[in-house]
Amino acid sequence: MSDKTIIEGLEALRAAVGRKLGHSDWKTLTDADISRFAEATGDFQWIHLDRERCARESPFGVPVAHGYYTVSRIAGLFFEVLEVRGFSLVLNYGLNKVRFPAPLKSGARYRLALELKELKDLPKGVEALMIATIEIEGEPKPACVAEGLYRYMLA
Repeated sequence: MSDKTIIEGLEALRAAVGRKLGHSDWKTLTDADISRFAEATGDFQWIHLDRERCARESPFGVPVAHGYYTVSRIAGLFFEVLEVRGFSLVLNYGLNKVRFPAPLKSGARYRLALELKELKDLPKGVEALMIATIEIEGEPKPACVAEGLYRYMLA
């Protein structure tokens, strides 16, 4: 089990700039995960769902997660990695650059790694630029690297 990073207040958040904040526990991607995402989005492309066709025609040999599934896992795993205290509200403000360097294959184990890249002052808080990386166990390239913006607001 990973250790959650806990940051207490604005000054501690400022001190964390440039630091790797940790990673989530490893998760295993299942065909059921991929199918549920296909149902939610309406994206039923064969490369995600047809195991037999993937074995015959896909360069990956097995179904792969949708890129948007992979990026969506950032939100689900974020609070497993990091807890920032002393703010009245935390807002996911969006994403800047997002890339999918490697496919996340069915059966693979993956986890989220976070790094606090920079902080910008706002009138009632700060905006944090986090580098979120979905790592794949045993693979040299990650499944996703995204610049996430989070706003930490003071009361």
